Amino acid sequence: MKDKLVTLVGGGGFLGRYITQELLAAGARVRIAQRDPRRAFFLKPLGGLGQTQFIAADLGKPETLARAVAGADAVVNLVGILAGDFDKVQRVGAGNVAAAAAAEGVGALVQMSAIGADAASRSGYARSKAGGEAAVLAAFPRATILRPSIVFGREDQFVNRFAAMIASAPVVPVLRAPARFQPVYVVDVARAVVAALADPGSFGGHVYELGGPDVMSMGALVRWIAKTIDRSPAIVDLPDTAGKLIASLGFLPGAPITADQWAMLQSDNVVADDARTIAAFGIDPTPIGSVAPGWLVQYRKNGRFGRRDAT
Repeated sequence: MKDKLVTLVGGGGFLGRYITQELLAAGARVRIAQRDPRRAFFLKPLGGLGQTQFIAADLGKPETLARAVAGADAVVNLVGILAGDFDKVQRVGAGNVAAAAAAEGVGALVQMSAIGADAASRSGYARSKAGGEAAVLAAFPRATILRPSIVFGREDQFVNRFAAMIASAPVVPVLRAPARFQPVYVVDVARAVVAALADPGSFGGHVYELGGPDVMSMGALVRWIAKTIDRSPAIVDLPDTAGKLIASLGFLPGAPITADQWAMLQSDNVVADDARTIAAFGIDPTPIGSVAPGWLVQYRKNGRFGRRDAT
């Protein structure tokens, strides 16, 4: 990847910051493209002089995407939302990125999708992810599609959200406790992106499902977090009837879950038995238990000086 120019569409987000670090370490030049590039300026010190660029781009405005990918050797589309107009962002927007990359003659394109992408899903999120994959491959047939499970890391909005809840509430309700996940470390996903860009063998419209070494139910994950941060609230697995009722109120401000997220939870979020996996990139996935305690310590009553660290 040395001296290659890679455009990261939506590169200032959680996953984008780690991909940027991996690309810069590999000697690539990185162009961060998003609606407000100022929000990604924190990435600039990670690279050498001129190694990191920033440009304004909007998925709904193809002319801005054309400027964002101009001269790029590779493009990675990381834009995704958990609420809002899924189809506009995750299907139409993804197709616009792919069309811009194809028109510019870009050599490689990685589309970040998600495990569970399914055109027949009850979830609008999952349907739009599947639609995005189809739109990308229609415009750029050699694209690489990556579908991670839940991505965890220091700045994530999943593990940290539960940890904050467990640290502050005497009772923690768990929705869809049996639902299974295969959490994958953000650094491993970033390395998979860089490996995919560097390997022409992954360019043939292939789909890879990225999961970690641990398959955990929602209930088990919440209890593991509680144990890790040395907290002992009452953890209550709610029946589906209660969960469905709570999800029906998801349109209200501050609601813990939306109806669409509830629909997503009806299916396990794990790597399929016949899928191409992260192992294809030579990556040995990182167990959540080997890295997450390093930042979850902030949720202990006395931080890293709590009794679990006593000598």
